[in-house]
Amino acid sequence: QNQKTKEQIESLLQNGKHKELRDRLCCRLTFGTAGLRSAMGAGFCYINDLTVIQSTQGIYKYLERCFSDFKQRGFVVGYDTRGQVTSNCSSKKLAKLTAAVLLAKDVPVYFFSTYVPTPFVPYAVRQLKAVAGVMITASHNRKEDNGYKVYWENGAQITSPHDKEIIKCIEECVEPWNGSWNENLVDTSPLRQDPLQKICDCYMEDLKKICYHRELNVQTNLKFIHTSFHGVGHDYVQSAFKAFGFQPPIPVPEQKDPDPDFSTVKCPNPEEGESVLELSLRLAEKECAKVVVATDPDADRLAVAEQQENGCWKVFTGNELAALFGWWMFSCWKENCSEDADVKNVYMLATTVSSKILRAIALKEGFHFEETLPGFKWIGSRVKDLLDSGKEVLFAFEESIGFMCGTSVLDKDGVSAAVVIAEMATYLEGKNRSLAQKLTEIYETYGYHISKTSYFLCYDPPTIKRIFERLRNFEAPQSYPKFCGVYNILHVRDVTTGYDSSQPNKQAVLPVSKSSQMITFTFQNGCVATLRTSGTEPKIKYYAEMCALP
Repeated sequence: QNQKTKEQIESLLQNGKHKELRDRLCCRLTFGTAGLRSAMGAGFCYINDLTVIQSTQGIYKYLERCFSDFKQRGFVVGYDTRGQVTSNCSSKKLAKLTAAVLLAKDVPVYFFSTYVPTPFVPYAVRQLKAVAGVMITASHNRKEDNGYKVYWENGAQITSPHDKEIIKCIEECVEPWNGSWNENLVDTSPLRQDPLQKICDCYMEDLKKICYHRELNVQTNLKFIHTSFHGVGHDYVQSAFKAFGFQPPIPVPEQKDPDPDFSTVKCPNPEEGESVLELSLRLAEKECAKVVVATDPDADRLAVAEQQENGCWKVFTGNELAALFGWWMFSCWKENCSEDADVKNVYMLATTVSSKILRAIALKEGFHFEETLPGFKWIGSRVKDLLDSGKEVLFAFEESIGFMCGTSVLDKDGVSAAVVIAEMATYLEGKNRSLAQKLTEIYETYGYHISKTSYFLCYDPPTIKRIFERLRNFEAPQSYPKFCGVYNILHVRDVTTGYDSSQPNKQAVLPVSKSSQMITFTFQNGCVATLRTSGTEPKIKYYAEMCALP
């Protein structure tokens, strides 16, 4: 029923663009590391009104099977500020259609009346005891993209087998039901509630649990700059700073309001570093602010820059920030824990492609460190299991600037991370230290961890497959490379096939993940390097790290 996307298909047909029609219509969306994600536009492998309706109908069918109390507990729907005029598609409209499918089936829906950070949806699912939730967002992807992120009742993103089962259910009911197209249901149905105020208040209250130096925050003269990258972050980061006792951070005026075109940055991903932080850094210099915090468009990730003594800016990598957060969250725990608290009950987690700095801190301090497959969905599920068995989880991260401080939200959260970094900088300033100086101290105490991570763009899936198949059959069938240049490879782990040469039975300890490519090489000199495909973008990513002893 969307005229714009209908016209896109008709025009391709009239112009004889058969290959593009096949690309658009002969495959379906599948769940990657962050749910469904694709370009907005016409076609079954794109994000549009129809594919969102189909996905929600599949989810309805699956949840009805899993929860007898589905219609009592309800479902949460949130959205960011993305949109595309050419396909009459916006996150809010897609969220309204998601809600319509469920409301038409008499499911209570908690539908946020305005855009929210992605972490608010998993937070609301747990807070409101809903069975599940959906966030319409493509996070930091290019402006053409959108996505559909699904959270389970435990407040973590869905993992297998749920994702496979939902895809099956989607395929069983692809034709829209009566009422599924009625996006006005959110305005008229008595089953729709707006959780915005309640969730905001509870979230800010819970945030105070990880505030340890309020008195310093209230008094500090440090100034902070915040950019929300044309996304949802501004109001929420302002409130979070207030909850910690800070003066509000100074916003970057050109980037504070939502803009689906992300018009002041070449790409809306704060991971890209100094090139996309230009406006924030210039404002910081003007305002004499030493620290810049940048939340990505859906405010679930955080970049940080600090001005050094020589006037230059240091933009921290995700791995460097994790070293600071790990040190900080453990120090605060140690200072505030009860007499009988057992350090062996304490956990931190990271994804397997992230720095092993937390492992080094854990070995020296006596707490536990665990790693998971890439993607915060694996961290969220594992953290929930640890909490349920009485463990205390202080911090978890992935190197792509995703941080989880505390356990109010079982997903990465840029809003809480921003204010924790501000408190850390304030505390360190009182000790005449900068974040960068503290990072060096951490490395000197626990061992230098030097990493290099980057990516290659590749828009052709068959090419990606060939690259990885060549690595698996390098000089002979079913044999991996033995050297890389002059460097000797000691072990190979292939999570796609479940092989690990370092294990006695040659079986990988991490669960097999057939749908994505990932191979890790451990070198004789101690370097560990991983090559994998991104679950959200057309990228082949690489991660390499050398860990030294203290």
